[in-house]
Amino acid sequence: MERRSFVKTAAAMAMSAPVAFAVSKSRAENKKFTIALIPGLTTDAFYITMRKGAEAAAKAVGAEIVFQGAPDFNPVTQVPVLDAIIAKKPDAILIAPTDKDQLVQPMKKAADAGIPIITVDTFIGNGKYQTGSGDADFPLAYVASDNVLGGAIAARALAKAIGEKGKVYVSNVKPGISTTDQREEGFKAEMKKYPNVKVLETQFNDDDANKAASQLQAVFARNPDLDGVFGANLFSALGAANGVQQAGQTGKIKVAAFDAPTSIVDNLKSGLVDFAIAQHPAEIGYFGVICAHAHLTGNSIPTAIGTGFTVIDKSNVAEAAVARFIYSD
Repeated sequence: MERRSFVKTAAAMAMSAPVAFAVSKSRAENKKFTIALIPGLTTDAFYITMRKGAEAAAKAVGAEIVFQGAPDFNPVTQVPVLDAIIAKKPDAILIAPTDKDQLVQPMKKAADAGIPIITVDTFIGNGKYQTGSGDADFPLAYVASDNVLGGAIAARALAKAIGEKGKVYVSNVKPGISTTDQREEGFKAEMKKYPNVKVLETQFNDDDANKAASQLQAVFARNPDLDGVFGANLFSALGAANGVQQAGQTGKIKVAAFDAPTSIVDNLKSGLVDFAIAQHPAEIGYFGVICAHAHLTGNSIPTAIGTGFTVIDKSNVAEAAVARFIYSD
């Protein structure tokens, strides 16, 4: 819906303001813009897929993409990467901030240097930009999945899988990451609609799949009637799924995974994971670049663009229309 609205708006502007678009076109022809993409980490299939979408958009508009990030999802390692990018003075920066508070001031350096910033996947502050209030509203736009909705979709699917009764919990990374905070929020809010489902205390695993596996076994030891777990990101989900397998509960404890790398396919087929909520990272990268280029060529852009989800399970994972949303390696 957001994508169609954006396209319609652009078409309407083209018809109503031909002079403005002529100027923008001239600017674009005279300069090849450089747009930096700083992912949450460089090795994750989600961000690799996002990069491909960004590169496709860059090719379409004649821009250049600089892709540079840290090997882990950590503000301590991301900030030096951001500083190095700022020093290169790109025309715009797309960034997936690894902490909604700790990245505010480092990103402000880029804005103060006159470099437009768009956040992708994750956000800073409350994710509401250009409001004129707060110290984290300076990015131009936020392009991402609606993570509250994604968590709600996971809750509905998991509730259905366990017959709308029983015990479940959320395996999450750590507090302070905008996306996973929102997924947990959406999951818990939606699960309140199922009075016979009890949501146990969230387990934080610091993005360590082995820790998530151990936590699953510990929760199961305390609650032998455990029915399901929602992994709020890939490592949480796969770690919890391994914990289910190690506990001998495959098929009994339902596993809902957020994100869909290629490794999830075998897990879905074997029944280790019951379903995965696939984001559309290529769309995030694509629209991030399109928004940056539109701004650089003198056009207005929306402050938020949402992309979609696809629920993948054993029954549809082989379908071409669904399999295309599996992330690239």
